[in-house]
Amino acid sequence: MVEVENLVKTYGAQHAVDGISFRADKGEIVGFLGPNGAGKSTTMKIALGYLPPTAGTVRIGGHDVQQEPLAVRRRVGYLPEHNPLYLDMYVHEYLEFIGSVHGLRGRDLRQRVSQLIGRVGLTREQNKQIGALSKGYRQRVGLAQALVHDPEVLILDEPTTGLDPNQIGEIRQLIRELGEDKTVIFSTHILPEVTALCSRVVIISRGKLVADAPVAELAARAAGETVLRAEFEGIITTAPLAALPGVRGVEAAGPGVVLIRTAPGTDVRAAVSRLAVEQGWLLLGLRQEQQSLEAVFGELTK
Repeated sequence: MVEVENLVKTYGAQHAVDGISFRADKGEIVGFLGPNGAGKSTTMKIALGYLPPTAGTVRIGGHDVQQEPLAVRRRVGYLPEHNPLYLDMYVHEYLEFIGSVHGLRGRDLRQRVSQLIGRVGLTREQNKQIGALSKGYRQRVGLAQALVHDPEVLILDEPTTGLDPNQIGEIRQLIRELGEDKTVIFSTHILPEVTALCSRVVIISRGKLVADAPVAELAARAAGETVLRAEFEGIITTAPLAALPGVRGVEAAGPGVVLIRTAPGTDVRAAVSRLAVEQGWLLLGLRQEQQSLEAVFGELTK
């Protein structure tokens, strides 16, 4: 379990993290999202004990990160976005080294490394130097080192970076399996990854918490408004469109292009067509779209 309470990190007058609170439980995969500069990396570094907070607490498995840093590190596996590896070491050699740092020895260490190599798909690469691996395989080595001590909590920062579509599917499946009995915090900029993997999403923007909700709830919010894209020849006035029953708003999206926002389940295409005839507008096209998770994310973080 990960518990973040009223976390604050300031640099002079700047609040990198500004009073955020959330928790992630065992058996849960939580997406941790935010635009660049939102405070995600700062929060993760505090949770890992790399940075001290200005105020607030982070507890992992009931252990305070500031008071019991070694107990926390024994319980956490971390894959950073920029995966630091010893490029001159061989894959199995590197994983055995990381395992020994965590206190594994002898047959237990060798069995654990062998198991992980197979689990993350490194069997054919295990006798290569890490420097000779592709970016995708280096990412797998990074994931394996995060797992070598069988941690209770996994913090993964952009874990599918550099992987091809087949590898992404394999790593997603592995993360799903790990999420059955571990706490997984999954940071990414790729929102389809969140839909595919996460049960809940925490979103921060400018250091503040702006959403903490199940993915299904955000998806429902995304579906809560229908957007109709209408294209006309020439410039039109939008007031008559805004006056149509069921229309929530109209905004210009380019010369002769307007976006018409309506309540869910409301189809105003016929009404727009009739209005175009009445107003003498030449209607070139109508396309109905729905809000995406990307749009909800943009709305929350703008």
